[in-house]
Amino acid sequence: MQDNEFDFFVIGAGSGGVRAARIAAAHGAKVGIAEGRDLGGTCVNRGCVPKKLMVYAAKFNKEFNDSAGYGWWFFGLRHFNWQTLLRNKDNEIKRLNDIYRTILTDAGVSLFNGYARFIDPHTVEIDGQQVKARKFLIATGGVPKLPDIKGAEHLVTSDDIFHLDKMPGHIVIMGGGYIALEFASIFKGLGSDVTIIHRNTTLLRGFDHDIRKTLEQEMQKKDIRLLLDCAPLHIRKEKGKTLIQTDHGEIIRCDLALAATGRAPNTASLGLDLAGVQPSANGAIPTNRDNQTNIPHIYALGDIANHHNLTPVAIEEGHALVDRLYGNQPDRYISYDNIPTAVFTDPPIGTVGITEDQAKADKIDYILYKTSFRPMKYTLSGRDEKTFMKLIVARDSHKVLGVHMLGEDAPEIIQMAAIAVKMGATKQDFDATIGVHPTAAEEFVTMRTPSQP
Repeated sequence: MQDNEFDFFVIGAGSGGVRAARIAAAHGAKVGIAEGRDLGGTCVNRGCVPKKLMVYAAKFNKEFNDSAGYGWWFFGLRHFNWQTLLRNKDNEIKRLNDIYRTILTDAGVSLFNGYARFIDPHTVEIDGQQVKARKFLIATGGVPKLPDIKGAEHLVTSDDIFHLDKMPGHIVIMGGGYIALEFASIFKGLGSDVTIIHRNTTLLRGFDHDIRKTLEQEMQKKDIRLLLDCAPLHIRKEKGKTLIQTDHGEIIRCDLALAATGRAPNTASLGLDLAGVQPSANGAIPTNRDNQTNIPHIYALGDIANHHNLTPVAIEEGHALVDRLYGNQPDRYISYDNIPTAVFTDPPIGTVGITEDQAKADKIDYILYKTSFRPMKYTLSGRDEKTFMKLIVARDSHKVLGVHMLGEDAPEIIQMAAIAVKMGATKQDFDATIGVHPTAAEEFVTMRTPSQP
């Protein structure tokens, strides 16, 4: 086999692609990978990791304010420096990039720095260099979309947020999904005025309706302005400000406008037609259970397949795929049931299993258990913030079908609750578990009285 010939070649060195490449190499395959941008993909460079660092930064303002109730006093001014946060964030991302490079090279994977484009079903071209492979994996992730409105060129996307020259005094965020709401909480926590414009009447489509309603209430308590059932008509610049005309007849003047209205599969420049791969109308690549495209030796996974757009899912998909291909594990598939997820808003959300609306749609006979309370932490600080918890339980089998939480530490708590749901735990199992006191999490094992749907 020549230097430019591989058993398995991965296009895209994000989380899913890197895992697939290194595990395939560990199984003995000759593996190459191409990446034209930063190693680690969206999650490491423009998504999960820098976002979570900003979430931590934003929480300090809240912690400082709450500490007064516990006897802490601050003399002089507290000052937040945006450039310090960005500089330290960039240093951490650089460290992670280097780790990804080491992971690949130590595994024996050949790294090509550049964008790969198919020129035929078994060949890609990378900056003029042709590379052949028996099998290809496309793992190029997604990219932010701009709304189709006049003046959209004046908007920034989530990719841009992590490199702003300065923090905006007033930011308008278009969208009502997790990206929009997480950035709303981040910038509010850091001291910006925040306005959300969302076309729908509720936030966080697909999440449990009680979680959505409670988050809306908590965001309004923090003076985040919510313009729901509202759409931007056009955008223009004037004297250094961004002006947004809405269909409510209002012109909103702000320092920065962020479009968080969705993402698209990153497949436009791959030369899929020359490989014979047939994408769907929105650019996603349809795949079967084996992650195969319509061309059997070309595979796709992660956000470009557009099934479950979560980093841990892409990682597990990549690992399972190469275990089947090169690890003599033909029955190695992952389960897409009961995938836990989190939204790092303020307060954050953790959820696993079905929502109440899904239970109704599937005609499941269910029992609800719900509770809402002010956490002990805020009894001395006086903060008006509630924690909300909800269990959806099958009436016949008593299995816990859904666990939903909004409140501090919800993402950490839901990870462990997901294990119980995945194992088929019943409400009796929850009830028989001794609570850890005093914690918020103990409420999940002490709810006894059913609630009305």
